[in-house]
Amino acid sequence: MGSKKALVTGVTGQDGSYLAELLLEKGYEVHGLVRRSSSFNTWRIDHIRDRLTLHYGDLVDQNSLVRTLEAVGPEEVYNLAAQSHVKVSFEMPEYTTDVTAIGVLRVLDAARDIGLKTRLYQAGSSEMFGLVQETPQTEKTPFHPRSPYAVSKVFGHWMAVNYRESYGLHVSNGILFNHESPRRGENFVTRKITMAVAAIKQGRQKELRLGNLDAKRDWGFAGDYVEAMWRMLQQDEPDDYVIATGETHSVREFCQEAFSHAGLDWQEHVKVDPKYFRPAEVDLLLGDPSKSRRMLGWEPRVTFKELAHMMVDADLEAHGQHPTRSR
Repeated sequence: MGSKKALVTGVTGQDGSYLAELLLEKGYEVHGLVRRSSSFNTWRIDHIRDRLTLHYGDLVDQNSLVRTLEAVGPEEVYNLAAQSHVKVSFEMPEYTTDVTAIGVLRVLDAARDIGLKTRLYQAGSSEMFGLVQETPQTEKTPFHPRSPYAVSKVFGHWMAVNYRESYGLHVSNGILFNHESPRRGENFVTRKITMAVAAIKQGRQKELRLGNLDAKRDWGFAGDYVEAMWRMLQQDEPDDYVIATGETHSVREFCQEAFSHAGLDWQEHVKVDPKYFRPAEVDLLLGDPSKSRRMLGWEPRVTFKELAHMMVDADLEAHGQHPTRSR
């Protein structure tokens, strides 16, 4: 028996890159699914590229999923691929649904068709809670999604439960609250803030335009969260888990933390721009991670402050300026 094989969809994304690192550390043979694109978007995995096996495929192409699963024969599949941007999902609802909702069905169905004895992880999102029915949110809180992205994630979640109950597939859902890092996409609010901090500090930018500063999120570090994914697939029984820090902070607080870390006053630079408001806003997300602590022995390690500082430092360093101070 050689090393365990894992297939990661969305391997070039923030979570995919941290997960690939973790699996390599644990001695896995790691395979990744990447979309064919005219421009290379592999910067997050370039440092481990020679240790990964990449396959061309797409969640909108069932045959590519079947072929990849047959070729790899993985013990574990992590479905992280998605059109994952909430605002974009309002502009491209049909595409978002095809990838983020039906894409999950295609992965599950491909695994069932081949008869693979594989364990699957489905990436859920706190956005599924949307207009929250209770605070904090647990695995039992009803969903009320407020965007095409969130609706698609709810579909994926219930489809995973359905395949688990109908066909005995070992599939677990991770309901992950916001998780950030220096590898976060540049159109997500935290990264938008930390990149602006670096640019303003270096005189390349004067102001930052943001939407709803009062939106509150439960923010953790992506590197911590991928470990929870792995732990889910090591359990004998598949289940659903909320992964969160259990504390909430507003966008305004993130601005404060990030700007002050670089010795700047956020109020001098941040402007609210209505064009960044969403058609339906999600005001407060706060997760209760007690089940994942109890069942998985998982704890977040990086604090909110440390996360903001880590991201600012990385964006300052990217432009050749040393971090403001050691964190």
